[in-house]
Amino acid sequence: MQTEKSWERLSAKTRVRISREHRFNTDTLLLAWFSMPKKGERCADLGTGCGTIPLFWCDRGEPGHVWGVEIQPQGAELLGESIEANGLEEKIGVLNGDLRDTALLRERIEPGSLDRMACNPPYTPEGRGDPASAESRKTARYQGMCTFEDVARAARLFLRWGGRFCCCQRPEYLAECMAILGKHGLEPKRLRLVQQREGKAPFLFLLESRRGGKPGMEVQPVLLVEKEGSFSPEMLEIYGAYREGRGNGL
Repeated sequence: MQTEKSWERLSAKTRVRISREHRFNTDTLLLAWFSMPKKGERCADLGTGCGTIPLFWCDRGEPGHVWGVEIQPQGAELLGESIEANGLEEKIGVLNGDLRDTALLRERIEPGSLDRMACNPPYTPEGRGDPASAESRKTARYQGMCTFEDVARAARLFLRWGGRFCCCQRPEYLAECMAILGKHGLEPKRLRLVQQREGKAPFLFLLESRRGGKPGMEVQPVLLVEKEGSFSPEMLEIYGAYREGRGNGL
């Protein structure tokens, strides 16, 4: 059966091709904003899904070439359609493959050549949580096909010395993620916790690490999603077009 597709507006100038199985949410936009590249930086988003993070980077900034790496053909196809619709053929490349297959990635990306990488990884270790019904959702949610260590290993290989890797994850896995990153020479340097509103426990962390970085990490103020019953000013800044009521209720 053919997957039903639709367009989701990221901003006035950029739209994202999505499907029921491949779409984006608040966590995706938060990571895209947190990991924003500097002008001219060569970047990659691992497990990019429908490619929202590369599209966000090009919409809000001026990166150099960006790679979207996605194991699922349907997700890679959606990103390809978004690239064509937004005229970004010279800026974004799609790599449909397994990030653990370093030989495949080496055909397109030179080891040690990237300035910045990002990944919104599967949150749930294999064997924990409720099983996802669809295979695409299972791949996105569970670490059976891709562990955080797999992601850290790929980041270590393709980042230049001093390059930055950004990720998001649930707070209960913060210590584990930091340990894995340190094991692979990616020193945690910047941390921000996200909570829904004041008085609530954080539901997400955003973390930046640096290949070959020295010890020492900046802990930034907590990011509040809501303030006084509506989106906080910072969230409105991140959402961009959504402040005007567009989008689908993120």
